[in-house]
Amino acid sequence: MKTFSGKVLFLDRSDINTDEIIPAKYLTEITKAALKPNLLEDLVLTGFNKEDIQDKAVIVTRENFGCGSSREHAPWALEVNGINVVIAESFARIFRQNMYNCGMFAIELPKETIASLFEKYAGKEVSMEIDVDGNKIIINADGKSETINFEVGAFDQTLVKEGGWVGYADRNY
Repeated sequence: MKTFSGKVLFLDRSDINTDEIIPAKYLTEITKAALKPNLLEDLVLTGFNKEDIQDKAVIVTRENFGCGSSREHAPWALEVNGINVVIAESFARIFRQNMYNCGMFAIELPKETIASLFEKYAGKEVSMEIDVDGNKIIINADGKSETINFEVGAFDQTLVKEGGWVGYADRNY
Protein backbone atom coordinates (compact mmCIF):
# COMPACT_ATOMS: atom_id res chain seq x y z
CA MET A 1 0.00 0.00 0.00
CA LYS A 2 1.14 3.54 -0.74
CA THR A 3 2.01 5.92 2.07
CA PHE A 4 -0.54 8.54 2.98
CA SER A 5 1.45 10.82 5.23
CA GLY A 6 4.00 13.57 5.02
CA LYS A 7 4.54 17.27 4.57
CA VAL A 8 1.76 19.44 3.20
CA LEU A 9 1.72 21.77 0.19
CA PHE A 10 -0.97 24.46 0.46
CA LEU A 11 -2.25 25.71 -2.92
CA ASP A 12 -4.63 28.57 -2.16
CA ARG A 13 -6.64 28.68 -5.35
CA SER A 14 -9.80 27.16 -6.81
CA ASP A 15 -10.12 25.58 -10.26
CA ILE A 16 -6.58 24.21 -10.60
CA ASN A 17 -6.98 22.31 -13.85
CA THR A 18 -5.30 19.24 -15.27
CA ASP A 19 -3.26 21.35 -17.72
CA GLU A 20 -1.75 23.13 -14.73
CA ILE A 21 -1.17 19.84 -12.92
CA ILE A 22 0.64 18.36 -15.95
CA PRO A 23 0.75 20.33 -19.21
CA ALA A 24 -0.71 18.62 -22.29
CA LYS A 25 2.64 18.70 -24.11
CA TYR A 26 3.81 15.89 -21.78
CA LEU A 27 0.92 13.53 -22.49
CA THR A 28 3.00 11.64 -25.04
CA GLU A 29 5.34 10.40 -22.31
CA ILE A 30 5.12 6.64 -21.86
CA THR A 31 6.34 6.38 -18.26
CA LYS A 32 5.16 8.02 -15.09
CA ALA A 33 8.76 8.85 -14.21
CA ALA A 34 9.01 11.08 -17.29
CA LEU A 35 6.20 13.25 -15.86
CA LYS A 36 7.97 13.91 -12.55
CA PRO A 37 9.86 17.13 -13.32
CA ASN A 38 6.83 18.77 -14.96
CA LEU A 39 4.30 18.64 -12.11
CA LEU A 40 2.55 22.00 -11.65
CA GLU A 41 4.88 23.53 -14.24
CA ASP A 42 2.21 25.90 -15.56
CA LEU A 43 0.52 26.70 -12.23
CA VAL A 44 0.03 30.43 -11.78
CA LEU A 45 -0.31 31.19 -8.10
CA THR A 46 1.18 34.12 -6.21
CA GLY A 47 4.01 32.94 -3.98
CA PHE A 48 4.16 29.45 -5.49
CA ASN A 49 7.53 28.14 -6.62
CA LYS A 50 8.07 24.71 -8.22
CA GLU A 51 10.63 23.94 -5.52
CA ASP A 52 7.72 24.04 -3.02
CA ILE A 53 6.73 20.58 -4.33
CA GLN A 54 9.86 18.83 -3.06
CA ASP A 55 9.31 16.45 -0.15
CA LYS A 56 5.55 17.09 -0.07
CA ALA A 57 3.11 14.19 0.20
CA VAL A 58 -0.24 15.97 0.64
CA ILE A 59 -1.86 18.90 -1.17
CA VAL A 60 -4.53 21.06 0.47
CA THR A 61 -6.39 23.31 -1.95
CA ARG A 62 -9.74 24.94 -2.65
CA GLU A 63 -12.69 23.87 -4.84
CA ASN A 64 -12.89 22.09 -8.21
CA PHE A 65 -9.37 20.65 -8.19
CA GLY A 66 -8.56 18.67 -11.35
CA CYS A 67 -11.05 20.38 -13.63
CA GLY A 68 -10.38 20.59 -17.36
CA SER A 69 -9.38 17.74 -19.64
CA SER A 70 -9.84 14.23 -18.33
CA ARG A 71 -6.50 12.43 -18.18
CA GLU A 72 -4.88 9.89 -15.90
CA HIS A 73 -1.60 11.72 -16.36
CA ALA A 74 -2.62 14.30 -13.74
CA PRO A 75 -2.85 11.79 -10.84
CA TRP A 76 0.20 9.97 -12.23
CA ALA A 77 2.26 13.18 -12.09
CA LEU A 78 1.23 13.65 -8.46
CA GLU A 79 1.92 10.01 -7.60
CA VAL A 80 5.41 9.94 -9.15
CA ASN A 81 6.24 12.99 -7.03
CA GLY A 82 5.17 11.18 -3.85
CA ILE A 83 1.85 13.02 -3.51
CA ASN A 84 -0.84 10.42 -2.83
CA VAL A 85 -3.37 12.66 -1.08
CA VAL A 86 -5.19 15.77 -2.25
CA ILE A 87 -7.62 17.45 0.14
CA ALA A 88 -10.06 19.98 -1.32
CA GLU A 89 -13.55 21.38 -1.07
CA SER A 90 -14.44 19.54 -4.28
CA PHE A 91 -12.92 17.78 -7.28
CA ALA A 92 -13.78 17.45 -10.92
CA ARG A 93 -15.63 14.13 -11.11
CA ILE A 94 -13.29 12.34 -13.52
CA PHE A 95 -10.14 13.56 -11.77
CA ARG A 96 -11.50 12.39 -8.41
CA GLN A 97 -12.24 8.93 -9.75
CA ASN A 98 -8.86 8.74 -11.50
CA MET A 99 -7.23 9.39 -8.12
CA TYR A 100 -9.07 6.46 -6.54
CA ASN A 101 -8.48 4.28 -9.61
CA CYS A 102 -4.75 4.87 -9.01
CA GLY A 103 -5.08 3.99 -5.31
CA MET A 104 -4.77 7.59 -4.13
CA PHE A 105 -6.95 9.74 -1.86
CA ALA A 106 -9.09 12.64 -3.11
CA ILE A 107 -10.59 13.79 0.18
CA GLU A 108 -13.42 16.31 0.16
CA LEU A 109 -13.94 18.51 3.20
CA PRO A 110 -16.47 21.31 3.77
CA LYS A 111 -15.50 24.80 2.63
CA GLU A 112 -15.35 26.00 6.24
CA THR A 113 -12.93 23.21 7.20
CA ILE A 114 -10.64 23.97 4.25
CA ALA A 115 -10.73 27.68 5.14
CA SER A 116 -9.77 26.79 8.72
CA LEU A 117 -6.85 24.65 7.52
CA PHE A 118 -5.50 27.56 5.46
CA GLU A 119 -6.01 30.00 8.33
CA LYS A 120 -4.28 27.81 10.93
CA TYR A 121 -1.55 26.11 8.91
CA ALA A 122 -0.70 27.72 5.55
CA GLY A 123 2.87 28.98 5.58
CA LYS A 124 3.87 26.67 8.42
CA GLU A 125 5.73 23.37 8.51
CA VAL A 126 2.80 20.95 8.59
CA SER A 127 2.54 17.20 8.23
CA MET A 128 -0.56 15.05 7.85
CA GLU A 129 -1.24 11.39 8.24
CA ILE A 130 -4.30 9.69 6.81
CA ASP A 131 -5.78 6.91 8.93
CA VAL A 132 -7.05 4.78 6.04
CA ASP A 133 -9.25 2.52 8.17
CA GLY A 134 -10.51 5.20 10.53
CA ASN A 135 -11.21 7.90 7.92
CA LYS A 136 -9.26 10.46 9.90
CA ILE A 137 -6.73 13.13 8.99
CA ILE A 138 -4.16 13.70 11.73
CA ILE A 139 -2.51 17.11 11.41
CA ASN A 140 0.77 17.90 13.16
CA ALA A 141 2.14 21.44 13.36
CA ASP A 142 3.89 23.56 15.98
CA GLY A 143 4.10 20.59 18.34
CA LYS A 144 0.31 20.22 18.38
CA SER A 145 -2.01 17.68 16.81
CA GLU A 146 -5.52 17.97 15.39
CA THR A 147 -7.76 15.24 13.98
CA ILE A 148 -10.40 15.75 11.29
CA ASN A 149 -12.85 13.06 10.21
CA PHE A 150 -13.74 12.57 6.56
CA GLU A 151 -16.09 10.37 4.57
CA VAL A 152 -15.17 8.17 1.65
CA GLY A 153 -17.24 5.55 -0.14
CA ALA A 154 -16.56 1.94 0.76
CA PHE A 155 -15.46 1.00 -2.76
CA ASP A 156 -13.13 4.01 -3.08
CA GLN A 157 -11.60 3.07 0.27
CA THR A 158 -11.12 -0.48 -1.05
CA LEU A 159 -9.39 0.89 -4.16
CA VAL A 160 -6.99 2.84 -1.94
CA LYS A 161 -6.22 -0.24 0.15
CA GLU A 162 -5.71 -2.40 -2.95
CA GLY A 163 -3.44 0.15 -4.65
CA GLY A 164 -6.02 1.08 -7.28
CA TRP A 165 -7.99 -0.77 -9.95
CA VAL A 166 -5.13 -2.98 -11.10
CA GLY A 167 -4.45 -4.21 -7.56
CA TYR A 168 -8.17 -4.69 -6.96
CA ALA A 169 -8.58 -6.69 -10.18
CA ASP A 170 -5.53 -8.83 -9.42
CA ARG A 171 -7.00 -9.82 -6.05
CA ASN A 172 -10.61 -10.26 -7.14
CA TYR A 173 -10.69 -11.57 -10.72
